[in-house]
Amino acid sequence: MTMSSQDKPPFPPVGDAARLYPGKVMHARLMPFGHRFTYRVFSLLIDLDRLGEAGRLSRIFAVNRSAPVSFHETDHLDKHSSAPTLRAYADELVANAGLPRPASVQLLCYPRILGYVFNPLSVYYCRDENGALSALIYEVRNTFGERHTYVCPVEDGQMSEAGLRQERTKIFYVSPFIDLGARYHFRMLPPGDTVRMRILETENGKPLLSATFAGEAKALTSANLLALLARLPFMTIKVMAGIHWEALKLWLKGAKFHSRGKPPAPASYGNTQNALEPAE
Repeated sequence: MTMSSQDKPPFPPVGDAARLYPGKVMHARLMPFGHRFTYRVFSLLIDLDRLGEAGRLSRIFAVNRSAPVSFHETDHLDKHSSAPTLRAYADELVANAGLPRPASVQLLCYPRILGYVFNPLSVYYCRDENGALSALIYEVRNTFGERHTYVCPVEDGQMSEAGLRQERTKIFYVSPFIDLGARYHFRMLPPGDTVRMRILETENGKPLLSATFAGEAKALTSANLLALLARLPFMTIKVMAGIHWEALKLWLKGAKFHSRGKPPAPASYGNTQNALEPAE
């Protein structure tokens, strides 16, 4: 059945197999003292059903093989899963949340640049047969080589013309200066001509940290990639180095240190996930 214009979802899927989103990341620590920084990055949005097509968009971009800029499924596949492809892995996570298989899945992440990548946050946009968002998967990494995945079905009242609002309790250690049990407040404007993300962390109901990303869409072409590489040749290395540099400055300012402990289970589901139990 064909949808009428009135039935179309407010944020339809991107039609390209892959697309670039150059923009800025901002982090602002709000208490017990202020600390703010911004840096330029570019993200890659890639359709997990069209990886072959995406890999043919530019001679300097490749999928699952080496290139100046590349995307590798193995950078995101979980060692605890037997899924053979990243699409199958996303399907598995959504099924574990009690949802039907998505009609499409697009992933927003940093690509490998000159063979290196670190993704503090990767977001999977899962859609139903009408193109509406049915779930978001937030894949979080820390600098200790650990990761945790928050699987978040889109529930009634979360989506509006202003974007998507979701919340989760933080159960995965990311920063040594923010304890577990804080609350994530996700505010997402899904990818289109632009993409916007805002993650507000609160502690005991008080704002603690705000992190944002705002990007403008560009076609994945060799010309656009070369221009971005000229401006950001070591972007992914800079992301990792910047995390440690800002952590040092926070420590010098007197931020309280929290020990890491054992990581939780690889993935969590549902809005009532408050358990802080470590993985077996």
